[in-house]
Amino acid sequence: MEVKFTPWRMAYITNSDKPHPDGCVLCHLPQTDTDGEPKNLLLYRGCTCYVVMNLYPYNTGHLMVVPYIHTADLPELDATIAAELFTLTRQAVRILGAEYQAHGFNVGMNLGRTAGAGIDAHLHMHIVPRWNGDMNFMPIIGGTKLVPEALEKTYARLRPWFDALREE
Repeated sequence: MEVKFTPWRMAYITNSDKPHPDGCVLCHLPQTDTDGEPKNLLLYRGCTCYVVMNLYPYNTGHLMVVPYIHTADLPELDATIAAELFTLTRQAVRILGAEYQAHGFNVGMNLGRTAGAGIDAHLHMHIVPRWNGDMNFMPIIGGTKLVPEALEKTYARLRPWFDALREE
């Protein structure tokens, strides 16, 4: 068996380099982030929703679109919030396609713990870029997913695209 040593990832895996806020992390995140700095991986602030990189990505470029309002109730989501949620999802897919030349995307929500939601009290849309061959032996046999780009590098590549949205 081949062993790959990546000691710099331990703080990331254990999340020991970041304080743990009380309450909902998705509510707390936009209140603490400084615009233009990758501290909390927040890329864009809309009127009712924001775009953030997933701290534990399934693939390079894994984004989430999150309403500011704390709710898990999709059927009762205000129409204005739902419209911005989907608009930002569309824009995120466009940006990831342009920057990373993704071959496809997984886009969706896990509503409820039973459906796989890690944060089930605050709904959010996942956008995961995919490439032909991105599922190799590591996740299938070894149970390990390799994300080939550091979060800071991904942030630096995507931030100018989302800055351009603010200018539109």
